[in-house]
Amino acid sequence: MTIIRRAADRGGADHGWLQTAHTFSFGSYYDPEHMGFRALRVINEDVVQPGRGFGRHGHRDMEIISYVLEGALEHRDSMDNVSVLGPGEVQVMSAGRGIMHGEQNASRTEPVHFYQIWIQPDREGVTPRYDQKAFPASDRKNAWRLVASADGRDGSLAIHQDASIHLASLDAGAELARDIAPGRHAWLQVLKGSVVLDGTTLETSDGAAVSDATAISIRAEAPAEVMLFDLA
Repeated sequence: MTIIRRAADRGGADHGWLQTAHTFSFGSYYDPEHMGFRALRVINEDVVQPGRGFGRHGHRDMEIISYVLEGALEHRDSMDNVSVLGPGEVQVMSAGRGIMHGEQNASRTEPVHFYQIWIQPDREGVTPRYDQKAFPASDRKNAWRLVASADGRDGSLAIHQDASIHLASLDAGAELARDIAPGRHAWLQVLKGSVVLDGTTLETSDGAAVSDATAISIRAEAPAEVMLFDLA
């Protein structure tokens, strides 16, 4: 079974300094039919204007993953981490028993376009931690590249949940498949471009939940970048 979540149907707002779109209920956007998918709780697509950002605020017991599409995102947190995330880099912050952080557009001239993802952890009260890593486009050209997993295998970043996140960059006409183990589920998010999933075309920022399937298969109608979640 595949359920499509069109970009135009998402919640969100234009705050001037921030244009944000929420796949699932978040902040002032509440939709009881879209509260998350399995352990996946938040998929927010944000564009932050130059020199602006999210002030220092706190989180607990959540795995927070950020991925930059364009621009540069500056991160600061209460563990004294200071870093800048660029295109193709993935950031993981395990909030655990509590962390304070802020995210800012690192540029004074260009907007930053990124995804922020929240995954519910498999246990509460863990020691907070932070990590980031670049995953070059050459490593995911017409192929799945594991970027986050429960055990940090294959050079991926570790998260506290039985879930994995994969990225792929597809040439027009390229086809890509991945098996889905019994009892597991998948969420496909189209970051850029256009792909066909089960005969249905998904455009930029569309998503799809896949359950009761043995595999997922996509074909790029145009150059595309996609993110795939494998979830218990």
